[in-house]
Amino acid sequence: MFVSDCLGLNGMGHLTIGGRDTVELAEIYGTPLYVMDENEIRKACTSYRESIQKYYGGNGMVAYASKAFCCKAMCKIAIEEQIALDVVSLGELHTAESVGFPPEQIYFHGNNKTVAELIAAIEYGVGQIVVDNLNELDILNALSISEGKKTGILLRVKPGVDAHTHNFIRTGQIDSKFGFALETGEAMHAAKQALEMPGLQLKGLHCHIGSQIFDIDPFCLAAKIMLEFMADIRDATGKELKVLDLGGGFGIKYLPDHDPVAYDSYMRQVSETVKEICTKRNLTTPFIVIEPGRSIVGPAGITLYTAGCVKEIPGVRTYVSIDGGMGDNPRYILYQSEYEAMVANKADQPKTRVVTLAGKCCESGDLLGENMQIQDVQAGDIIAVLATGAYNYSMASNYNRIPRPPVVMLKDGMDRLVVQRETLDQLIENDLL
Repeated sequence: MFVSDCLGLNGMGHLTIGGRDTVELAEIYGTPLYVMDENEIRKACTSYRESIQKYYGGNGMVAYASKAFCCKAMCKIAIEEQIALDVVSLGELHTAESVGFPPEQIYFHGNNKTVAELIAAIEYGVGQIVVDNLNELDILNALSISEGKKTGILLRVKPGVDAHTHNFIRTGQIDSKFGFALETGEAMHAAKQALEMPGLQLKGLHCHIGSQIFDIDPFCLAAKIMLEFMADIRDATGKELKVLDLGGGFGIKYLPDHDPVAYDSYMRQVSETVKEICTKRNLTTPFIVIEPGRSIVGPAGITLYTAGCVKEIPGVRTYVSIDGGMGDNPRYILYQSEYEAMVANKADQPKTRVVTLAGKCCESGDLLGENMQIQDVQAGDIIAVLATGAYNYSMASNYNRIPRPPVVMLKDGMDRLVVQRETLDQLIENDLL
């Protein structure tokens, strides 16, 4: 019935998450409200970690892609779950540093890292900076030399794989703002150059083919292409790289008919490709890194809203307005991302209405979904939008000067606030007259 294992119904017919009544949570904390089930997050971390052990004998690492959902509490969970961290900005790095995240287990990504970001990464001792372009390679080498350090790097390579996803979230093809191209010889040139730079230690390669991918074949193809390239680098330079970061992009169940690949199936099939190519090219099996983000936190989160006006336009559509919108979830206007929604206080009732869920921003496009099936809804009902743990809080904005919602984390039936609701005074604290 539900898109996430952590959701259920209680005796009052209310939607529950982590065993807690969502209507009660809305009463305690107000709406809009992000709610995350920590047990579900930890279960996903464990599943990925155990699959690395199962198929690579521990010769690998899970690195949580923190862009999906980043706050102090989430970084602390990653430490406790013994997984690494993927960061893409000074802000994410600072958040990790604030909880004492082990720097050697941080992967710093980004297609246009600033000098300030690179210096911060070097000074904190980040274990792997994923270099995106030749300009960054030169700058990082110079900065490392000036700091008297040798910085570990991976090169981001575009494997040219079509991940069959939305154009905005496809990142592995040649026409992408990310990484070095194989087809043009740019990637080989970068590898040769990096190996000669005194301030850098080229540890390996990185790729990422896209997001919300349901097929295993693109991942297997990307692994094959990357390993073949690692063998080509060895043949051309005599140096065998030790690390292969295959990125993330694993799909989750946003709608009941979505059928994401089980983590274990993905890991098994990709590991078979890794073993096959390593044997074929006489390569030592590299240390394998994967970077799940959405699939760790997405199913663990929901967003709660209070319904306002219900506006029926005969023969056209029915708008149900909520007290949030594109400010706390811009994914529909960005990608036309579909969600499952329900009336949390009537979750045991059949979905008899088809509605457009409209936000409160002064923007015609401020919608969370169209043609959404939902229970009979009236003003004052609590609306739950499911599987919003990834990229909702992360992408939240203050459009129309609306404060960003808080985040509540549930664990073993207990709730705690991990991000406070933004206040009106915080909205104006940086303003100057």
